[in-house]
Amino acid sequence: MDPTPNGARQPLSLGQRLLVVALAAPIFLGLLPFLLIRGGAFLDRALGLPRLALGPVNFLLGGIGILGGLLFALWSIQLQLVEGQGTPAPMVPTQRLLTDGPYAYCRNPMALGTSVAYAGLAIWTGSLGALGLVILFTALLVFYIRAVEEKELAARFGPAYLDYARRTPRFFPRLRRAEPTQRSHP
Repeated sequence: MDPTPNGARQPLSLGQRLLVVALAAPIFLGLLPFLLIRGGAFLDRALGLPRLALGPVNFLLGGIGILGGLLFALWSIQLQLVEGQGTPAPMVPTQRLLTDGPYAYCRNPMALGTSVAYAGLAIWTGSLGALGLVILFTALLVFYIRAVEEKELAARFGPAYLDYARRTPRFFPRLRRAEPTQRSHP
């Protein structure tokens, strides 16, 4: 029996999957944070927004957000690469449904982690405009996940995904972690 779900391609090698992630990393770790800082500063000036100046609290809360969000996102990417035999990129999707690790807390831990990290960056820089951009980015991302990604996952993984979706929150984790029924689904 083929271990890949309906319609999925054979997985790329780990090296190939790492290359895909390495090519996308500068966008999410460099370009988007740069645009967030510049766009936030522009909005702050254009709208006359006050600085979110909380002194050391900016650095503490911002740093916790950046570090915590990045670690949560990287944890989910690591599982996508190794256990899921895929990547975060839609053109190289996971071959297995992931339900453990960060995926036991919410169905979109990479998106959540990225949003938290970007919010941390906005707080770190003290920019209300950047914080508004993060909220807009997150809202658009959740809309995309609902409109496109969830349908694709349901088509690829069938009842296993639908069961997982019923018991696991989409984006905001519950305080109490639900135990996965299986480690991963073929």
